[in-house]
Amino acid sequence: MTSIELPQGVVRFRVVGPADSAAPPVLFVHPFLMDGSLWSGVADLLAQKGIRSYAPDWPLGAHRDPVTPGTDQSPRGVARQILQFIEALDLRDITLVGGDTGGALCQFVLDTDASRIGRVVLTNCDAFDTFPPFPFSVVFFLLRGRTRMKLNLQPMRWRAFRHSPLGLGLLANKLNPEQTRAWIEPGLTNEAIRRDAVAFLKAAKRKDLLDVSTRLDQFGGPATLVWGTADRAFKTSLGRRLQRAFGDARFVEVPGARTLISLDAPGQLADAIAASTAP
Repeated sequence: MTSIELPQGVVRFRVVGPADSAAPPVLFVHPFLMDGSLWSGVADLLAQKGIRSYAPDWPLGAHRDPVTPGTDQSPRGVARQILQFIEALDLRDITLVGGDTGGALCQFVLDTDASRIGRVVLTNCDAFDTFPPFPFSVVFFLLRGRTRMKLNLQPMRWRAFRHSPLGLGLLANKLNPEQTRAWIEPGLTNEAIRRDAVAFLKAAKRKDLLDVSTRLDQFGGPATLVWGTADRAFKTSLGRRLQRAFGDARFVEVPGARTLISLDAPGQLADAIAASTAP
């Protein structure tokens, strides 16, 4: 784990893979209430293929370092923070990878400034006016306030609840209890982190993502959608609709996988990311 200080504050990130790799770098964008560790298995597999990847902890409720007060925490604002990270590390021809909320943020990045993005790989994610889908729309509503977030995260202390359908159980076939506990700990214990997370939730509007979808076909690079077909929230029909919104998109179905394909099928996701860079 390393870190970099940007205008919005300190960003911690994991970087693996050869520093002299000739392959385009990969940049991961994780969902709300998760961190860059979500991608560790995929990143390790990519490193074995000679691909260098970066997995930052974005300020979405599981980060350890609060953003600078006054930082724009809207989806568009977080997209600009992602772009600041890219520019600070001088990354180019990036393979941008995101899922769930992170997939929506990738779409905002493409709509804001795609000049350093060579291609995009999206797993099951928010799209159009599905931002977020049911039942997570209810969960996000319950967390839209610092006190409400602190109170409503309390049951997540217990693994049984955290891994149930009322917690994170709908997102993956198998969850690591230590990892999921680490995800919710900052929101439980740090008011400044809750401030950042609540600011994002309050600023996330369906109409804004729906507007972005009307311009996805302007992205000049290829898109790959790697979609878990067992997902109860982000259904395959949504993924196919998102595929059609891009000008050049390939659709890869992953039978049996749910939302977090990086956990359910890391090998298939790593293969799809590597294949997206092939001539």
